[in-house]
Amino acid sequence: MIPHIYAALVNLNHPGTYVHWHWIQISVANVVVIGLMLGVFALALALPFPHGAKAPTASTPQPVPSPSDNPTDEAGGK
Repeated sequence: MIPHIYAALVNLNHPGTYVHWHWIQISVANVVVIGLMLGVFALALALPFPHGAKAPTASTPQPVPSPSDNPTDEAGGK
């Protein structure tokens, strides 16, 4: 029953509609797909990229570990 519902949404039993512009001939369906792709591309350029947690940058000073922070001694023992 479900395939009959989807089949009723769009009637594909007719010749395609084409756009003529000088020497270019393209179907309306392809024009819509190309337009949607260009729209998504434009949104990808315009919208901010989501950033995760900020990583320390080179300008941020990092604490220098002291020798007492290392649990092993200099000879490699425990």
